[in-house]
Amino acid sequence: MTKRAPKSGPLSPSCSGGSSRNLELAVKSSEGARRSTRLRLQPLRKPKTSPKKKPVKLQTKMPKKPATAFFFFLDDFRKQYQEENPDVKSMREIGKTCGEKWKTMTYEEKVKYYDIATEKREEFHRAMTEYTKRMESGAHDESETDSDYSE
Repeated sequence: MTKRAPKSGPLSPSCSGGSSRNLELAVKSSEGARRSTRLRLQPLRKPKTSPKKKPVKLQTKMPKKPATAFFFFLDDFRKQYQEENPDVKSMREIGKTCGEKWKTMTYEEKVKYYDIATEKREEFHRAMTEYTKRMESGAHDESETDSDYSE
């Protein structure tokens, strides 16, 4: 005959205490892990709206960049196209036909507009050098309203 162990509860108190403690630790650590992942993920989710940037102060005295050859062609073409087709008011249609025409033009036809563009670019470079010299020397023009209040 074999001896049988007495029927006590499902587990002995020493085993259940140890395993429940391990179980609690496992739960706590998994909660901590979830919390830490939440903390890591929150900064990624937060900026749904981009922070508003401060407006950049534009230099009003700075020379404006020159137009390209295509834009000089566009000005001429738009006038001519509107005279020929007064019913078309859409800039989209005018721009489309202008682009198609520009692509089909030969270099010899475009030279006129390239010359105008290079001329304007040279003027821009001259104006920029003058502007940078003024800015470096500190002789940039203050507006009259600022100088009146500085006294």
